[in-house]
Amino acid sequence: MTERVNIEKLLKKVEKPARYIGNEVNACKKQVDGNTVRFGFSFPDTYEVGMSFLGLQILYNLLNSMENVYCERVFAPAADMEKLMRENGVPLFALESRHPVKDFDFLGFTLQYELSYTNILNMLDLAGIPLLAKDRTNADPFIIVGGPCAYNVEPIADFTDIVVLGEAEEAIAEIMQSYKEWKKEGGNREEFLLQIAKDVDGVYIPSFYEVSYNEDLTISGISCTKDGVPATVSKRIIKNMDTSYYPDKIIVPFIDIVHDRIMLEVFRGCTRGCRFCQAGMVYRPIRERSMDSLKSNLKKLVDSTGYEEISLSSLSTSDYSHIDELTEYILREYAEKEKISLSLPSLRLDNFSSELAQKIQEVRKSGLTFAPEAGTQRLRDVINKGITEENLETTMKKAFTLGWKNVKLYFMIGLPTETEEDLHGIKVLAYNVIDYFREANGGKLGKHFNVTISTSSFVPKPFTPFQWEPQDSIALLREKQRYLSERLRNKNINYKYHDTKTSFLEAVFARGDRRLGKVILDAYRKGCKFDGWEESFRFDLWEEAFKDNGVSMEFYANRRREYDEILPWDHIDTGVSKQFLINENEKAKRGELTSDCRKGCAGCGVNLDIAGGLC
Repeated sequence: MTERVNIEKLLKKVEKPARYIGNEVNACKKQVDGNTVRFGFSFPDTYEVGMSFLGLQILYNLLNSMENVYCERVFAPAADMEKLMRENGVPLFALESRHPVKDFDFLGFTLQYELSYTNILNMLDLAGIPLLAKDRTNADPFIIVGGPCAYNVEPIADFTDIVVLGEAEEAIAEIMQSYKEWKKEGGNREEFLLQIAKDVDGVYIPSFYEVSYNEDLTISGISCTKDGVPATVSKRIIKNMDTSYYPDKIIVPFIDIVHDRIMLEVFRGCTRGCRFCQAGMVYRPIRERSMDSLKSNLKKLVDSTGYEEISLSSLSTSDYSHIDELTEYILREYAEKEKISLSLPSLRLDNFSSELAQKIQEVRKSGLTFAPEAGTQRLRDVINKGITEENLETTMKKAFTLGWKNVKLYFMIGLPTETEEDLHGIKVLAYNVIDYFREANGGKLGKHFNVTISTSSFVPKPFTPFQWEPQDSIALLREKQRYLSERLRNKNINYKYHDTKTSFLEAVFARGDRRLGKVILDAYRKGCKFDGWEESFRFDLWEEAFKDNGVSMEFYANRRREYDEILPWDHIDTGVSKQFLINENEKAKRGELTSDCRKGCAGCGVNLDIAGGLC
């Protein structure tokens, strides 16, 4: 029988020991025997980040609702805890049982961010699990991954056994059932992988595909090596959100986490079609939960958690077709009666309701956040953002009249076709917001008024109309940041920007292929981990790893692709056709808009294929 690891002495020496002890409200405890399938839901970051992820709460509770399946949580230990674990021979363990995860059947990693890849290797190493899939035996867990980065898993294909493409609720249940049958029969690893590759839609097994390269290092072909396995793997979607699984309780942490509240998912997908946005393309089609379903889910979550804040979750919350009815219900039943506040992320400038904002502000004072993305109308049309400067002016004036004093505006720099005029437009919009506040407040600004301007760097992502476009060089992005820094010097403006080197590396991995696997492994061995954390990021070590392997970072990040080039993810089908993406790229060059597909089908292809008439 597996023994619990002893961490009591270690907990006295680390920051935030509650990260490692489990036993929170609504954590699941099960008896384990020889028939139990043990699944470690692994988040390749710290507890506070991972526990904020809604997908963890959904799949954790779904797996634990299954007979003879026990899902536990596994997080990347912080540096102080990892050091002590290695010094004391303590392997990576799961929070619920405190058993070593090496003894589990599955470790499931969610891929939310490309810069988490070295953390996955570090967690496997700490667990004592072979890093390379080819070195694992029946004694090792299967390494299964999913999430947005799984749509191009090729950079970490060497480390991965199973990839679930799309929404996992149904696929994971089918995998668990297949595993129970395989375990009874006592087959080898490849037999199980072959079985689910054939039988479970949305399952991609990287080891069953070979990639060949041209002399110029572009891809010459991607071929499947197993009979009966699809040459192209399609994503899975949940077709009916009301009948799909949603937890009636979520784990309530002992310590503060990034998003410490009830997250109520109102719909999946997006109809807006922003050309830089991967989520808006790969999560199609849009599928909403009904009001009755949301009311039922919310009551159960409020009763089981005691949380004092509710957040509505989706890619664009204000696009929910019953948003007014839903928010009025929450404010009436929970804000007024139980003093539970409501937050609305993902608001758009073109459908902002001042009446709704006023009601929310009465319960919870906070700032407003919007994402114009670009500084001029020309560039907003290029990216198909679908909002105007008039939308910004109208929204800001409404908000300031109602008493709001803080606003955050998010922009991207380095977007395709961007010029100095577009950068100057960001400055113009920032100072216009100051003028709108003055106009709404009798010409006065007041000491508490603040505008935050935040810029991220454009990263070309797979399955978007901009997947063929180059990223600006680090030097050019820094020049653009300096340009804005000099022009946004004002006591009422706070300018923030993302690190260009991390954005550069993100672009490398986002469009990377299997040649990057050895680079990632070498970078990890040199000491790279927690690459998404500024204090841990070692770009110099990454440069060494690329140089040692004779691989160019610029080849992946800064190179424009031709439409006929074979891309590393061309054997993956999200339902959105490549021809649609090409058409959108060409429309971007002409500055032409594509309307919200709720107003008329744009012909992306998902309705003819994966969605099967849902939209």
